[in-house]
Amino acid sequence: MSLMILGTSSHAGKSTVVAAICRSLKNSGIVNSPFKSQNMSLNSYITKDGDEIGIAQAMQAFAAGIEPQKEMNPVLLKPKGNKSSQIVLLGKPFRDVYIGDYYKEFEELLKISLDSFYSLEKKYGTVIVEGAGGAAEINLYKRDIANIQLAKKLQIPVIIVGDIERGGIFAQIIGTYNLLPADVAVNVAGFIINKFRGDPELFREGVHEIEKRTGKPVIGVIPYADINIPSEDSLSIQDKGAKDRPVKTAIIKLPRISNFSDFEILENYSAVEYVHPEKIPGDYDLIIIPGTKNTTEDLKYLRENDFFEKLREARGKKIPIIGICGGYQMLGRTITDMSVESDSDDTYEGIGILNTQTSFERYSKTTAQVTRMSNPVGPILSSAGEVTGYEIHMGMTSSEEVLNAFESEGAVSDDGLVIGTYMHGLFSNKKFTESLLKYLYEKKGIPFSGIDESHFSLEKSFNDLADHFEKNADFEFIKNIAHINQKSGK
Repeated sequence: MSLMILGTSSHAGKSTVVAAICRSLKNSGIVNSPFKSQNMSLNSYITKDGDEIGIAQAMQAFAAGIEPQKEMNPVLLKPKGNKSSQIVLLGKPFRDVYIGDYYKEFEELLKISLDSFYSLEKKYGTVIVEGAGGAAEINLYKRDIANIQLAKKLQIPVIIVGDIERGGIFAQIIGTYNLLPADVAVNVAGFIINKFRGDPELFREGVHEIEKRTGKPVIGVIPYADINIPSEDSLSIQDKGAKDRPVKTAIIKLPRISNFSDFEILENYSAVEYVHPEKIPGDYDLIIIPGTKNTTEDLKYLRENDFFEKLREARGKKIPIIGICGGYQMLGRTITDMSVESDSDDTYEGIGILNTQTSFERYSKTTAQVTRMSNPVGPILSSAGEVTGYEIHMGMTSSEEVLNAFESEGAVSDDGLVIGTYMHGLFSNKKFTESLLKYLYEKKGIPFSGIDESHFSLEKSFNDLADHFEKNADFEFIKNIAHINQKSGK
């Protein structure tokens, strides 16, 4: 009783469609679980067991009404640059590999993926499988554990999702279908046209052409919808544009930016821009240095773009500055790499706004969900209260001369306007974000009316997503696919 969602390309909307199906099934009383054998993303999440998986699979699990677990994303690739990636295997750091060497692990990784899928199917009964990127990458067919080889092994119904917003939808859908191996194409149950703008009735002839040329039904034409669900990967940044808001936030667009989904709630109340460091400080009211997969390399990038002095100028103007994870490390005075990957103990000069020191001593990673009290220093943290989040980082940061921003963690300047923390998910805490926005608004003489609780409600977002999906897709058809699959024993 399982289903596979493949895409015509990256960013076609597979993750969102899976989340929608997971929630719709849950609302129909069908227990289910998401699964993605291999994910490449720098946006990740830490489970209650301290395992790291792609954030999309965590959100899909919440949509399904269950706790995220490592089997939902057994292989997570985190790009580091220079054609290398860190492999996170069943929630734990495995090793760094170059892409050519990665494919040498194909057989073992496929086995781990299949074992994970079957364990979820045994536990939950229904598994909604998400492919990766485009399904018709014919040069990868023999070693593709996320799409083709997995589909060949599972032999479950397949739905193909195409992104009409990017153009070429007929080539996307018909081309992908025609390029699939016969033993995968035979399981294609239909197509979903995603991100439609305008009147779907105007695409009726297009639907007819797709169905005539493939012999398969178009299950739905899904209009674009602005629903608050965390983005999966850096491609989503390209779609972001600053909304018209009273205050402006600059998030530094690092080359190796990670977990940028931390800041998406801010977009409802601040004009958030991902900006090149040369454009700082400008007229921004808040500056955020986000997480990064490679702190020292992105620190070099900031230095080369004269960012250090620009940020110090912003500090002199009393502009609040927040560093998250790698951004927190960069705000300190020094970063010393004593890890096994380094030939020597290399020390790098940090931005120096916080009097902290960071050291990387070994190839290991801190991964944990955390709950901490804010240290009531300055106008932002003074009413932030208890916060929850999760840590995903290498290295340790220390100082005997700086106040902790939170209970036994992070750092805050004496005036409370510079905050550094390892805590991802900080802005998902209503009291913290409300306290921050209240300060920013009032500083400009604008009253702040508070935060809409719904912006913090994933439950509402998932139900809205499911309703939107069911209005525009044949959900009964999708349920029947799963029912037929269950009866046939596949």
